[in-house]
Amino acid sequence: MAGVVDQIKDCGVVAVIRADSPDELMDVSKALREGGVVAIEITMTVPGALKVIEEASAKMTDTIIGVGSVLDPETARAAILAGAEYIVCPVLNTDVIEMAKRYSKAVMPAGFTPTEILTAWQAGADVVKVFPASVGGPSYFKDIKGPLPQVELMPTGGVDINTTPEFIKNGACAVGAGSAMVNKQAVTDKNWAELTKTAKAFVDAVASARS
Repeated sequence: MAGVVDQIKDCGVVAVIRADSPDELMDVSKALREGGVVAIEITMTVPGALKVIEEASAKMTDTIIGVGSVLDPETARAAILAGAEYIVCPVLNTDVIEMAKRYSKAVMPAGFTPTEILTAWQAGADVVKVFPASVGGPSYFKDIKGPLPQVELMPTGGVDINTTPEFIKNGACAVGAGSAMVNKQAVTDKNWAELTKTAKAFVDAVASARS
């Protein structure tokens, strides 16, 4: 579990993927991995998400496969049994945290207010997903990290290549990027090279912000 979190923090980027089919998702994941992104979050809104997680976990052994949009412990357990290495939630549900810990998996529940963030952390979150991050922006992270320096924070929702460096500089341990990284037109055109290029730009932006 610690190894998974450390790898995600080292890379600094989690790619949030929503796709129309399992095959499309696999192609997108491979393109992002070539760009240096080590962690892929497959949302439960993807058709046949559990089967996709199972297939991706088996075939992409150099990538950390996680599951997103998890709302309850039953879904978390099903995803873990399918091969998910970490659980991401758009809300704070302590039962999901408990389930993840039962299986020794990393868990990233969402929080936004200081109370929600601290509650998630004290309940056992490895990283707290600040969602939607676009509401507070990078400056909000600086405000939160002041009184809560021990909490690992990851912004998701509205994160792009321009805001990524500021989130990192203001205390984020990583960023979660969806549509800004996985361009819909590039996916439609099967322009995997474009996705790889964008993924590399995100990874480089994180590294540059840390240097």
